[in-house]
Amino acid sequence: MKTLVMTGCAALAGALLFTPPAAPAQAKGGFTKIFNGRDLTGWSGDPNIWSVEDGAIVGRTTAEKPIKANTFLIWTNGEVGDFELVLSFKIPSGNSGIQYRSQVLDRAKWSVGGYQADIEAGPNYTGILYDERGVAGGRGIMAARGEKVVWDRDCKKQVTGKIEEADKIMPSIEPGHWSEYRIVARGNHLQHFINGHLAVDVTDECESKALRSGVLALQVHTGPPMTVMFKNIRLKKL
Repeated sequence: MKTLVMTGCAALAGALLFTPPAAPAQAKGGFTKIFNGRDLTGWSGDPNIWSVEDGAIVGRTTAEKPIKANTFLIWTNGEVGDFELVLSFKIPSGNSGIQYRSQVLDRAKWSVGGYQADIEAGPNYTGILYDERGVAGGRGIMAARGEKVVWDRDCKKQVTGKIEEADKIMPSIEPGHWSEYRIVARGNHLQHFINGHLAVDVTDECESKALRSGVLALQVHTGPPMTVMFKNIRLKKL
């Protein structure tokens, strides 16, 4: 079953970050469900890309309608600073990610920049921290999977250790099955977990580019046709 819930750019331009919040659905452990499983209430994105199918958010591009720039489905019910986010994801093809503490760069085009917890269908990038067109210019890959990193005040990357359990991440991801992503952000300390395994551990002390608050968003990437799915999205503000 496929349900489209957006009507286009016009509705977005005046209300992207001011959508009245729906009544939150409480989950266990102090988490709040921020996706209702039925439609995209509380989210804003290109209706040609995003839909809800069988209880999951789906981002999809096709060969007939390729996209020229990365596009995002933006959570409109507030910003996050210190938080924990848990969701299930599945990506049959392509590259995606979860933006957090990010800025809306162009409301009409659903363009977002900032921290990204990366996801891909291949073996290399799921779990990494990427800076997507962030403040004063994106830094690209801030931490590869398995790295413990400090970005110092001069915005120089220092790899301070190796996370051994990160080697278990790819064997834990079964093609065609759902996996769990967990993001924890406290102050300048950022951690990503895949299926319970720590993927990256980053301390961001960069004075000109570190982010302390911003929006959440889900990404569909440019390139060949792709599909990504998200469900069971739960947020806890710390």
